[in-house]
Amino acid sequence: MEIFVLLLMVAAFGVYRLKSKTQAKRIALLASHLGRYQVEKLMESLTEGYLRALGEKEPARQTQIWNMLATSEEQLVEQFRRFAADFSAVDLADARVSKLPVFLPEADRFFPDNTFDMRKALTIHAQGIARAANNEKGRPARDKAFTLSAELFLMQHTCHWYCRSKAIASARMLARHQTPYQQLLKSVDPETREAYLAMIGR
Repeated sequence: MEIFVLLLMVAAFGVYRLKSKTQAKRIALLASHLGRYQVEKLMESLTEGYLRALGEKEPARQTQIWNMLATSEEQLVEQFRRFAADFSAVDLADARVSKLPVFLPEADRFFPDNTFDMRKALTIHAQGIARAANNEKGRPARDKAFTLSAELFLMQHTCHWYCRSKAIASARMLARHQTPYQQLLKSVDPETREAYLAMIGR
């Protein structure tokens, strides 16, 4: 019995080590590409700017803030487009993301049919971010900000999913932005939602 328990402990430790190693590798790979761009800085700037605009009571001042944010939106669209194009050069083996809710080491390699391609995911997000920023549907400034924020948060969720797991990504989104994963899906542009759900097979 003691030997059995010891073997279980050794196996658990081995799984933990492999999990940590795999996640660290993915985080480093994503960071090596993302670090070349100002995506995170622009996201933070826009999020703060939207809150400032929405909290402004004077219409003229609010309009001024919206107009100022347009430049950051354009920069973000271009930066993320380049980032997605850059990441598209990653090997498929390193781009597969397991659809399982929790992280299991090597699940993406043993069950490739139950994965999605991170390269494709980033392309979908790049297109969604561009559509929202360009405001192709002529939404009011408030609705445009809401949709673009949802596009950015869903993209962030995908990045956490790639590095950790879907469960961790959803938990972080809820903790940081008080937004459930399902709410994000409802809030993005319909074209993004359709392409995203088709990709993850739901």
